[in-house]
Amino acid sequence: MPELNSEALNFLQTRRSRPAKTLTLPVPDRDALQPLLIAAARTPDHGKLEPWRFIVIEKPAMSRLADIAESRGTALGLEPEQVAKGRGQFDQGNLAVVVIEVQKPSAKVPALEQTYSAGAVCLALVNAALAAGWGANWLSGWPSHDRGFMSEAFDLADHERIAGLIHIGTETSVPPDRPRPDIDQITTWMPK
Repeated sequence: MPELNSEALNFLQTRRSRPAKTLTLPVPDRDALQPLLIAAARTPDHGKLEPWRFIVIEKPAMSRLADIAESRGTALGLEPEQVAKGRGQFDQGNLAVVVIEVQKPSAKVPALEQTYSAGAVCLALVNAALAAGWGANWLSGWPSHDRGFMSEAFDLADHERIAGLIHIGTETSVPPDRPRPDIDQITTWMPK
C-alpha cells in the first residue's frame, strides 16, 4: 500500500489561488524564490526535454512591461477596457515569474505534450508558492498570446511563447472558495 500523505492531499484538495490584484509586498527574494522554481521544475517532462524556462519580473521591470502592453493593445485596436486589463497585469504586480514554453524538436515527444508540460509547470509553481505561504495567481490574457508583446517584452524566439504569468506576493485577503465541479458528473468509470 502507498504511504498516505494526508497533509499534502488536504492542501491539494483545498488550495485556492489568490487574485493577483490582491497580492502586495513583501514578495519572495531570490533565496525564497529558488525552492519554488525547483519545485516547479520537477514537473513531468517526457524525454527530459525541459520544454520551458523562467523569466523573473521584478518590480522595476513591471512599468516597462505595462507600457509595452498598452502600446501593443492600442496597435492591435483593442477596446480601451482590454488594453487597461492587459496593462494592469503589470501595473499591479510586484513580482511575477513568466513560464516560457520552449518547443524543442523531438521525434518522441509531440509539440502538444510539450505544451502540457509547460502548463503543468505553471500550476506546480502556483502550488509551490501557496505551500510556502505566499499568495499566487496564474494569469494569461491577450498579452500572453500576442507575438508582438512576447517579442518586444521578452525577446522570445519563434519557437517560444508565454505559458503563464505567475504573480507571487503576500496576500491581503483570503478569497471565498468558488464552486467546484461535481465529480460524479465529470467522471466515467470503465470496469471492463
